[in-house]
Amino acid sequence: MSEATKTIKEPVRKTKVESYDISRSDETLHLATDLAKFIKENKLTTTVQGKEFVNVEGWQYAGSRLGIVPIVDHVINVSNDQELKYQAKVTLFDMRSGQTVGAGFAICSSKEQGKKFYQEFAIMSMAQTRAIGKAYRNILAWIIRAAGYEPTPAEEMEYGGNTPTVTQPAMAVVPAAPAPVAAEVAAPMIAVAAEPAPEAPVAAVTYASAAQKEEIIRLLNHPVITRQEKTKMLLNINRLDDERATQAIAKLKKAIDDRENGQSAAA
Repeated sequence: MSEATKTIKEPVRKTKVESYDISRSDETLHLATDLAKFIKENKLTTTVQGKEFVNVEGWQYAGSRLGIVPIVDHVINVSNDQELKYQAKVTLFDMRSGQTVGAGFAICSSKEQGKKFYQEFAIMSMAQTRAIGKAYRNILAWIIRAAGYEPTPAEEMEYGGNTPTVTQPAMAVVPAAPAPVAAEVAAPMIAVAAEPAPEAPVAAVTYASAAQKEEIIRLLNHPVITRQEKTKMLLNINRLDDERATQAIAKLKKAIDDRENGQSAAA
């Protein structure tokens, strides 16, 4: 037999992708080692006062290795005339058991340090991001600690007051020499700054309801739906608005009907 033939007939070795069980401490300790490597290689930490806090992407990675995905239940606008403010709630769904295993609430406000000029959609988005991190923190904090990092999501450290304010030394005021009469007339015209143009209002987005997401997950668990289709949909489920969620449910139902009918015909 030629060398070429031997090469062709050799079995292709597939890389084994491990998953972990949160109920088994020996497995989660292995996850902590894997997590530490992943966070370091992808630079998923923020340093605050010499301590390293894991960004929400790192918490999501830990959750995904355990088969636990976040679902945004709701985002509520609690703003007033002086403040843009959103509250979000996220639940954690265990893909193995089909049960909810955790939840987290969070808010984001334009009154926080550094967020005075944030647009409304950015405030709303950060509330969701913090809620995802908070939900994972409630059940996975000890795994993050075992990986060698602080057990608080980095996004929670952005609240005003966590970073000390540096007070600039007062500068001596030197009285200016009197200006010519012509300059006095022109000065008020130069000193008046143009008012910033009002920002266009951001259209409110109605995200998919918890009931719609539960229906999508129920349909995704049907045997005729492939693992690739299921993973792709779950990764994007929190981005779906009400209309796209309705369309996704209709498409999943049609795909299931078509595939079941095709299997019956083949039999």
